Amino acid sequence: MRVAGAGHSFGDLVATDGVLLQLDGLADVLAVDRAAGLVRVGAGIRLHSLNAVLDALGLALPNLGDIDRQSVAGAISTATHGTGARLGNLATQVEELELVLADGSVLRCAPGSDELCAARVSLGALGVVASVTLRVVPAFRLRAEDRARPLDETLGRLDEHVAGSDHFEFYVFPHSDRALTRTNTRTGAPAAPRGALRRLLDEELVPNGLIGAVCRLGRRFPAAIPRLNRQVAAAFTASVHTNVSHRVFTGRRRVRFTEMEWAVPRAACVPVLRAALRAAEQHVVNFPIEVRFTAADEESFLSPSWQRDTAYVAVHAFEGMPWEPYFRDVQAAALDHDGRPHWGKRHLLDAAALAPRYPAWDRFQAVRDRLDPNRRFTNPHVERVLGA
Repeated sequence: MRVAGAGHSFGDLVATDGVLLQLDGLADVLAVDRAAGLVRVGAGIRLHSLNAVLDALGLALPNLGDIDRQSVAGAISTATHGTGARLGNLATQVEELELVLADGSVLRCAPGSDELCAARVSLGALGVVASVTLRVVPAFRLRAEDRARPLDETLGRLDEHVAGSDHFEFYVFPHSDRALTRTNTRTGAPAAPRGALRRLLDEELVPNGLIGAVCRLGRRFPAAIPRLNRQVAAAFTASVHTNVSHRVFTGRRRVRFTEMEWAVPRAACVPVLRAALRAAEQHVVNFPIEVRFTAADEESFLSPSWQRDTAYVAVHAFEGMPWEPYFRDVQAAALDHDGRPHWGKRHLLDAAALAPRYPAWDRFQAVRDRLDPNRRFTNPHVERVLGA
């Protein structure tokens, strides 16, 4: 048996010839405790639906990624994250969790237990997540500043940018010398959202229309990619707007691609990014590299940011273009710097290679042996990455 979230992962994490279970019927907000800052939800609720409900209650998740189409269970089970030097991934927001086990019993994974530390990021290998209790905060607004900076200057001042903002991230197109940065800062100022025309430009025409058209052109004429990438980066314009947090964190992405992402120690960010750029320029790559940051995760045994402040370096390949040679080169560079892969994206490692990278690997496996000794919740992908 495998359990599907929203189908957002890039690999074969869920595929099965056995039973495929969807949790779309478990999509309600089940309880709200404002005083404790806790919300219990059905595991199948989509993040965008949860954000709307929380907003109406005057509450919010403290951090989000830039996509909100995932289910809560899928997002936490793969250690999905946003960016923010003082904030962890989504799994660190889990206070409690209910699992339905292979024998049909329901296990409450309580705070502080090894079961909860394993179940937060489990790849669906322990059981069916039925409900999740999340820590929430009072609703807040973010001031978002988008601007282009010289890449070398951005990397030279990276610690300043990361430490000096609530949420900092950037993109860089291969063959370009510009970093396209976003700095989100919590603010008490009133909302000042983008106007209709600017919203159309920034949220649809550039990230979906223009990028999609340029990628299709580069796929047809690979020799033009360096020039196209530089032109797209040069077309990026600065903007500032203020809005409720989830409307700033997330956006719609319609361009199709596949992705690999590596969690590396914060200090290794620049050398890994430089290596990824060299790899991209040796292959046929017309998609930007994305860089984000999170605090250490002390709560999830299989978290890629387990016990270390982390930089995430994500590489992408446009649909229909070769990805494996490029991804192999980036993987080699990340592994040289103690990288750990994002569980919901592509990587080429097996359990033997992964185990030494996770200090709590054996603790996770001990919980797995107790909760699913017959390996009911597995498939070939899970066997490859967690072992049979």
